Amino acid sequence: MIRVLLADDHAIVRAGLKGILADTGDIEVAGEAANGQEVLARVSAQDFDVAVLDLSMPGRNGIELIKLVKAEKPKLRILVLSMHSEEQYAVRALKAGASGYLSKESAADELVAAIRRIAGGGAYVTPETAERLALGAAPRAETATHTLLSDREFQVFRMIARGASVSEIARELSLSVKTISTHKTRIMEKMGLANQSELIRYALEHRLLDASSGHSG
Repeated sequence: MIRVLLADDHAIVRAGLKGILADTGDIEVAGEAANGQEVLARVSAQDFDVAVLDLSMPGRNGIELIKLVKAEKPKLRILVLSMHSEEQYAVRALKAGASGYLSKESAADELVAAIRRIAGGGAYVTPETAERLALGAAPRAETATHTLLSDREFQVFRMIARGASVSEIARELSLSVKTISTHKTRIMEKMGLANQSELIRYALEHRLLDASSGHSG
């Protein structure tokens, strides 16, 4: 039996996923979590085979949460199930330690297949993401500049692009305004952008924003 931890801040999403997995016969939902703190508490207290993680939960979230989970239980396999499209986060999630990445728009049978493959030691990504990972390992002349950003810088970049102020970002990430300002300066330098308008235009052109981005990460 494959023991799964389901982590999503929407109870209705968890209920739907449990319903899908209940019909499999070989996958058991052995724990649930609604935020990053709960994920870390469950992972610390219990043993799971696969953690199915949403990237946009309150508290510790996104790439940072993947790293913390892997630090706590290095052998635990992670499947990211996210509303974010693959070009935004898949490669970063896999580099952080995830074994697979699925969009929430994926079919139910794809979720089941992904969990089984990951539990068996494999990886689950689309051919496009696999190609991006392979290309990322080789030098490329035309690397998109946002790939030069650290995970934290990328998180701040997306929040700026959505129109959040430096003080709002600082509050949401529990960091100082000075720290966020430094991140913003580095982002502009690394990406060769002159102002916020250029940053927003870049984000739109590279499809780095969601149609309904309520969360960061």
